[in-house]
Amino acid sequence: MPDRLTFEPLTPQRLEDAEAVFNDCGDASRCWCAYWYCSNADYRAGWDSGNRAFFRKLVKRGPPPGLIAYAEGAPAAWCGVAPRRVFDRLNRSRSFAAVDDKDVWSVNCFIVAKKHRRQGLLRRLVRAAVEHARRQGAVAVEAYPVDRAARRKPGSGDLFPGTLAAFLDEGFVEVARRAATRPVVRKDL
Repeated sequence: MPDRLTFEPLTPQRLEDAEAVFNDCGDASRCWCAYWYCSNADYRAGWDSGNRAFFRKLVKRGPPPGLIAYAEGAPAAWCGVAPRRVFDRLNRSRSFAAVDDKDVWSVNCFIVAKKHRRQGLLRRLVRAAVEHARRQGAVAVEAYPVDRAARRKPGSGDLFPGTLAAFLDEGFVEVARRAATRPVVRKDL
């Protein structure tokens, strides 16, 4: 991975850069992170163009829903990071239900452009997300990664929420596990 990486909040001015990253990844170009914000029915109904329109509105109304990573000035990756309370799916989920009443931030999605995969970018994105949340006043950051060791048959979709190992390597600790392969991990700030 190039040493010259920068991480910027996704503002309307950077929307085209995010779209370039999403469009370089099959399912991401149809999901557009709407999964975390919408009901299952709305998410499925919006698959592709509807979810893209949702994402564009989300970015344009602000605040930034995540970070864009740039490798030597070119868009390389996306990381969804925002206050937990804005993610409707988390508010309704049994598996990812709130552990306590702390006003935590959530890191829930990673998309890496093909050219930049398998270069260790995930851990750098986790670090950048934690720092972004810290700058915004977060008291803790949570994530809902896949424990690939607990999965019988890991799939490529496992990488969108990140891997348990990446978060543990960055100082997160498991605080709950209500689904066998999907722990809730947290890092207090």
